[in-house]
Formats: sequence, C-alpha cells, structure tokens
Amino acid sequence: MVVDALTRPYPVSVPMVVLVLLVPFYLFIGQLTQGRVVHAPALPWDRALPLRPGWALVYGSLYMFLIVLPVFVVRQREHIRRVVAAYLLVWVAAYACFLIYPTEAPRPAAVLGRGFVIWGLRHLYSWDPPYNCFPSIHVAHSFVSAMACYRVHHRVGIAATFCAALVALSTLFAKQHYIVDVLAGMLLAGVAYVLFLRTYSREAIPELDRRLAPVFAAGTVVIVGTALACFWLAYRLSRGA
Repeated sequence: MVVDALTRPYPVSVPMVVLVLLVPFYLFIGQLTQGRVVHAPALPWDRALPLRPGWALVYGSLYMFLIVLPVFVVRQREHIRRVVAAYLLVWVAAYACFLIYPTEAPRPAAVLGRGFVIWGLRHLYSWDPPYNCFPSIHVAHSFVSAMACYRVHHRVGIAATFCAALVALSTLFAKQHYIVDVLAGMLLAGVAYVLFLRTYSREAIPELDRRLAPVFAAGTVVIVGTALACFWLAYRLSRGA
C-alpha cells in the first residue's frame, strides 16, 4: 500500500497546464508597464525595517519548500483540482493588480559587503525583477500551499504555515516587498482558501496519505537542504574562479 501511494500517477489537468503557462508572464508584465507611473506603497514601519541580507536565504529556501511540499502531500484528485484552482485565483488576481497598479520593490541602491548571504541577496535581486509587488505572490502562494497541506495533516500544515509566516517576514527584511504587499498576499490566500479549500472534507483523505504526509514533508526538507548546499557550493566555486 505504501508503494501504491508513492507511485500513484499525479493527475495533469488543463487548469494545471494553464497555471504553469502563466508563470512566465510574471516577467512580461514588467515590460508591459514600462513608462507608466510606478508606485511605492511604503508605510512608516517599512522605513523602520532594516535590510537583513540573511533573510534572503529564508526567502529562497522556505519558498522552495512550500512550492514542492504540496506536490508530495496533496495526492487526491479532487484536492489537487481545488489547490490548482486556488493557485490560479492567486496568480490571475495578482497579475491584474500588477497591470493596474505597477509597483517597485523597496530595494537599496547597492548591496554592500561580502560573504555567502550577501552573495545570495545579490543573486536574488538579479533573478527576481524589482516590480510586481502588490500583492505579494510569494506570500499568497506560500499560505495557500500551507493551508492545502493542513487539510491533509494538521501538524504538517501548522509547520508549513509557520514557514509561510517566515517567508512573509523575509520579504520585508530582504526588501522585496512592502507591508501592504504582505497583508494583501495573506488576504488573497485567505480568499482562495475559503473559496476552494475550506469545504474539502478531511475525511476524503485516505488514512495512508495522512500518515505519509510527515514522511513527505521530511523528504521535502532534504530536497531543499540539498539545493541550499548546492547553492553554497556554487558560492565557494565562484570565489575560487
């Protein structure tokens, strides 16, 4: 039975394909909004929060964890369908906001210093364009993932929600988002949960899937840890270049 749960084919649907195809538009939207007024919805508390480069590692690693975790934990076809619908709502609503209300991240003009965390922050800034801030897709996506896993296993879901909260904090200390971006992302995730996930009965989850959820979560930690180790190795190799 365990082998059956591990080898069960993952259903691919049209909404899932659409979700994947939507991802590149995150980059295109910045080009579409060039030349328009760019907003910076900063609050006084945003200016009081200092840049903490180490949070860039939290931002990258825990967000990766929350992207991968539902792929293993959410196994039932109907549950997968609802999770994909929740993600679609998040992405479509966020993209609409990006087009209507272009924003720019509160990044510093330069990142000074040396070391692994500084190197990581610079790479984060180079990989993730400094626009599309309101609402935060990273925050919304993270909380939807956590709440999807909560429907399967309470403790795994609680741990994932804690990770999502750390992702939200990391967006502020890495100067990727403003406070209102984070709050809007959490609100968007809450709406997606109410519309698509809250009514999915936990009784529909097979007992075997529920028992395997912590195992899958541990495996996801190993995957993310390996990726982080490879990132550190790339840093060491770049220093020797």
